[in-house]
Amino acid sequence: MIFELAEQYGVEQIIFCREASSGLKAFIVIHDSTLGPAAGGTRMLPYSSEQAALEDAVRLAQGMTRKCTLAKSGTGGAKAVIIGSPEQKSEQLLRAYAGFVERLNGAFLTGNDVNISFEDMQILAEETQYVLGATEALGPSAPVTAHGVYSGMRAAVERVYGQSDLEGLTVAIQGLGGVGLALAQAVSARGGALVIADINEELSARVARELGAQAVACDDIYDAQADIFAPCALGGVLNSHTIQRLRCTIVCGAANNQLAGKADGDELFQRGILYAPDYVVNAGGAIYVRIQRGDPDATRQDLMDGVECIYETTRSVLVASEKRGVAPSQVADQLADEMLQQAKSAQV
Repeated sequence: MIFELAEQYGVEQIIFCREASSGLKAFIVIHDSTLGPAAGGTRMLPYSSEQAALEDAVRLAQGMTRKCTLAKSGTGGAKAVIIGSPEQKSEQLLRAYAGFVERLNGAFLTGNDVNISFEDMQILAEETQYVLGATEALGPSAPVTAHGVYSGMRAAVERVYGQSDLEGLTVAIQGLGGVGLALAQAVSARGGALVIADINEELSARVARELGAQAVACDDIYDAQADIFAPCALGGVLNSHTIQRLRCTIVCGAANNQLAGKADGDELFQRGILYAPDYVVNAGGAIYVRIQRGDPDATRQDLMDGVECIYETTRSVLVASEKRGVAPSQVADQLADEMLQQAKSAQV
């Protein structure tokens, strides 16, 4: 099953990480290193099975390769998943995991992802030099990623509504983690209205009060009357069931692997809902990597300015989709895969 999965997604390497005393069980998946060392976040979730964890890591790693390719980050794609609930996270576990990252000698570069915080990454950085986004000077990556998503959202709004900002539009945000919350704040600051949902109802209620948003139950977010639906939690939320419930004209959010399958991108297209491919608009972390590795004197403002290129990348994908008459998800996959294949051919 493992080699079949690796072949299906074009994976180069899978590393199994286990450390008994801390309870660490993790997978590091290096998808492709053609363009440089493989980069990808580390997340921690209580997966239903080891197979589910590995499959998630593999799919996410493939998405990272495409993301890094289109973002021209100078890295390949990878992902790591730690199996366990956030309550099981400990400093001992984090340090044990960092030891596995260090032993890969730079083949894998990692940053924070779901349930792994900026503070957690600073602990990892004490054990391994191959951590990105853990410096006090540049700060956490979540607001940078959110700014990139907002830039991609502007490109989608321009195609659908012919305006350059979100003034007068409503955005339904699913998930108020670091990126989702920063995105909500950006939308509100620029005149957009908000419908929000998060599994933490107390957080959702507080954000609603602060930003004048409408808070709804998690499952009700799919039915919200909004111009834009922004998935900013976990992946696989766009499927044949949920797509039928959407009452928006644009889907543009920060979550990875939003489509449950390739057919769901086509279904959005057929329904007339413009989908801004997730790994195109959420590439802020990859751009963070490029800037951090390429410019030792980079500032926080350099990062924020750097991710604005996501506007043009998103616009190019959406324009090509219109010209070809195919879903934006297909166009993005084709562009990334073609760029990667050209790089592989040049190395032969």
